[in-house]
Amino acid sequence: MHRYRSHTCGALRESNIGETIRLSGWVHRVRDHGGVLFIDLRDHYGLTQCVVDPDSPAFALAEKLRSEFVVKMDGKVRRRPEGTDNDDLPTGKIEIYVSEIEVLGPAGDLPLPVFGDQEYPEDIRLKYRFLDLRREKLHQNIMTRVEIIKSMRRRMEGQGFFEFNTPILTASSPEGARDFLVPSRIHPGKFYALPQAPQQYKQLLMMSGFDRYFQIAPCFRDEDPRADRLPGEFYQLDVEMSFVTQEDVFAAMEPVITGVFEEFAKGKPVSKNWRRIPFAEALRKYGSDKPDLRNPIEMQDVSEHFRGSGFKVFARMLEDPKNQVWAIPAPGGGSRAFCDRMNSWAQGEGQPGLGYIMWREGGEGAGPLANNIGPERTAAIRAQIGTKEGDAAFFVAGDPDKFWKFSGLARNKVGEELNLTDKERFELAWIVDFPMYEYNEDDKKVDFSHNPFSMPQGGLEALKSQDPLTIKAFQYDITCNGYEIASGGIRNHVPEAMVKAFEIAGYGEQEVVDRFGGMYRAFQYGAPPHGGMAAGVDRIVMLLCGTTNLREISLFPMNQQAMDLLMGAPSEATAKQLRELHVRVNLPQK
Repeated sequence: MHRYRSHTCGALRESNIGETIRLSGWVHRVRDHGGVLFIDLRDHYGLTQCVVDPDSPAFALAEKLRSEFVVKMDGKVRRRPEGTDNDDLPTGKIEIYVSEIEVLGPAGDLPLPVFGDQEYPEDIRLKYRFLDLRREKLHQNIMTRVEIIKSMRRRMEGQGFFEFNTPILTASSPEGARDFLVPSRIHPGKFYALPQAPQQYKQLLMMSGFDRYFQIAPCFRDEDPRADRLPGEFYQLDVEMSFVTQEDVFAAMEPVITGVFEEFAKGKPVSKNWRRIPFAEALRKYGSDKPDLRNPIEMQDVSEHFRGSGFKVFARMLEDPKNQVWAIPAPGGGSRAFCDRMNSWAQGEGQPGLGYIMWREGGEGAGPLANNIGPERTAAIRAQIGTKEGDAAFFVAGDPDKFWKFSGLARNKVGEELNLTDKERFELAWIVDFPMYEYNEDDKKVDFSHNPFSMPQGGLEALKSQDPLTIKAFQYDITCNGYEIASGGIRNHVPEAMVKAFEIAGYGEQEVVDRFGGMYRAFQYGAPPHGGMAAGVDRIVMLLCGTTNLREISLFPMNQQAMDLLMGAPSEATAKQLRELHVRVNLPQK
């Protein structure tokens, strides 16, 4: 027999009854039933009930076992007594009568419980992550992640893509976040950067004639913590294709992402015909460039009904042509209590309040706004937005560029509060026609709004003749249930257009050559039209595991302060290490 096990803890069935076997694993739980010890033994594959009675030569040692001891047990498989089957376990019809126990690894007092999935302080969970990962739910999430990545690889290969690995030590690139820099010992005073994404390398692969690339790529960004991204590093399904239009990318990737969601959705419906929503429409209707389409609420511009009205606050705002009033319908929300609650919520978000109209029995409008604008205008608003008796609508006014995010939060809040958002499905969509540029208020200059390597719609001619802030890009996102899960674009592969695009954002031609020399040179020697995207593996796994915390689907994450509590990173370098790297630490004064 094998030194440690003849079977795993999830393998034994009724067909094994009568066999002498050997198991190794962790003591999950010990129960004393009138002097007979029941030990649940657990490994990666499952859990088996083991029984030790006072007649067993192993009984004296069994009495000393505690949770998370690693042990080897020899014994005989037998049928569980009638009425004691556990239908929740694959091994639930059998048990092991133990004849011998060997302790392979004793365990001290546990800093956090492994049995059960109760909440526990995050700093303890991360410091003792190896224990945390033994917990059933987290263990399952990690294995689901493994299966999802396998599914992605299988589906990408089925679409004719080839997996390539790109360098981790590379050059700094303006991807929109800070780089992690790595000092070079061999080249004093110079630094490598960890890749924010394999963007340039995957485009260079297209220059090299490989046609269809993918990679489960690690990406590194020195960003402040965000709720929907782990600090430090994350993984993406990175994709690039040659000789393609935007439609070709959509046709290749939609089946891959839909298929992954259908495979792991646990029966929840997954949208098959993805909607395509222009960026401007997404902001206008949903107040978000990653809208939760499970929420049926669509906002509408109702400015005309308030222009010159008796509600002077809105009427005066609308004298400025850039200002608008948007309505957020609230089906079933026509109670004073709900409207007051939403108003208080808005004030908690730093707003002066949230105007509303309620529609009473007979269709009559009620509330301060209705009283100020009169029954005709109130009825016209109702006719436009389609509200009924018992409904309400909330109103946001001002410059849409400044209030669209708040309006989106309000839409989400109404959907949640009124149970309008269907939590039992996955709603996928493309967001298209992103603006190529935006105005950077901090630096008072035009800047790239998204990916600097995207092809502008209209090409070089648009860059030469259009107001930069009106140029749209061949750029797109995939959204799901309020999260951006992928981003991509058709690339700007024309050298003159690339230089012009960066020039508009304040980069001179020499700077383009210096910073993107490899790609710029490659474009001079026969560059195919190409495009692609990158899907966030972590967010997809998070959605499919039904959690909102990325730490619940990652093996060894950092905390919100970007610290690895398990390994003690970041840590101070030794004086010798700093000398070798020709680096001196200049700490800020306290």
